[in-house]
Amino acid sequence: VQLQAFGGGLVQAGGFLRLSCAASGRPFSTYDVMAWFRQSPGKEREFAAAISWSGGRTYYADSVKGRFTISRDNAKNTVTLQMNSLKSDDTAVYYCALDPRGRLSKMVAEYAYWGQGTQVTVSS
Repeated sequence: VQLQAFGGGLVQAGGFLRLSCAASGRPFSTYDVMAWFRQSPGKEREFAAAISWSGGRTYYADSVKGRFTISRDNAKNTVTLQMNSLKSDDTAVYYCALDPRGRLSKMVAEYAYWGQGTQVTVSS
């Protein structure tokens, strides 16, 4: 499975961005959990949001809850992260990831496949 994330950019605080991740190599299976993580310079990669195959279960980090929304389109093999009310603390490289075992986890080690990352910069 190959994942490609895109949609990052420079935005002012309070603004919004929409990230997308396209999966290729095989169609989504019913166990595929998709997630977004982020990593700032000098910090460990941290969980942002995850979604089950059906979209019926979502999981958010407290730091983004209420501002970010994760969704997916299984027919198009894509997952999206809508980011609203952006803050300077949201500045990071954002990575999409896939766990083929169906675990809605916030742990980096649970995800077997990763995209290359897309930079999000929020100016204050």
